[in-house]
Amino acid sequence: MVRLGTGIGWRPEIADDIARLPGIDWVEVVAENICPDHVPDALRLLRERGTTVVPHGVSLGLGGAERPEPGRLRALAERAEALGSPLVTEHIAFVRAGGPLTASPSIEAGHLLPVPRTHDALDVLCENVRIAQDALPVPLAVENIAALISWPGEEMTEGQFLAELVERTGVRLLIDVANLHTNHVNRGEDPAKALDELPTSAIAYVHVAGGVEKDGVWHDSHAHPVTQPVLDVLAELCARTTPPGVLLERDEDFPAAGELAGELDAIRAVTAAGAAGAAEAGM
Repeated sequence: MVRLGTGIGWRPEIADDIARLPGIDWVEVVAENICPDHVPDALRLLRERGTTVVPHGVSLGLGGAERPEPGRLRALAERAEALGSPLVTEHIAFVRAGGPLTASPSIEAGHLLPVPRTHDALDVLCENVRIAQDALPVPLAVENIAALISWPGEEMTEGQFLAELVERTGVRLLIDVANLHTNHVNRGEDPAKALDELPTSAIAYVHVAGGVEKDGVWHDSHAHPVTQPVLDVLAELCARTTPPGVLLERDEDFPAAGELAGELDAIRAVTAAGAAGAAEAGM
């Protein structure tokens, strides 16, 4: 597994801050926002400094009933090659409906929608993941998402669903601890139980992000500071394994560089404490 270290989501709005922040080992970019023939200068300069860049896709719809579109797979592969990336990532979600198989227009959801945790849905997801793996030049990792709804008739917990996905496909996992917290607030799910059920050796890296609670619903906004409960879930994960990488996500309402640095320091402190605890326990 590639050791990534501590990173941050690269966004044009904070490109100058990222270039100056100390201790940034790697960055993640939204794959669909990058043109492989015209990589932004700020991102190119980071690469020249030896900073690893990982493309993070949002449009494959691996959880959908239709197979991943070859054009989207080619585009993701091109970005991985253009950026010299050691892996690419996507989401366990569906993002569109309709299309030729249903004799109806394709409708884009504009959002990541949760996959039902059923054996039938897992069969579809596994096949789509295998297709993506075969089409990509580097390993694929897939991310657990935040969900505002629960599907009726679900047959597995999130941890069980992810564990079986890994067993059947060998895919790696991008674990978003903010999404585990979101599902705890909105769906009553226990993050510790999910982490206990995960194959931690399959974790490629971890996402940490801020959110906000409104009227009893947690919104995974990526526009607010990282809260202590999210850091607590990260600590739970780090008590079980030392993740190869941890990344701070921020997509809107960007704070000053000093605030970003403080959040990165808090993440480093949690991961360092987890590593120290693991060493004492002989892990």
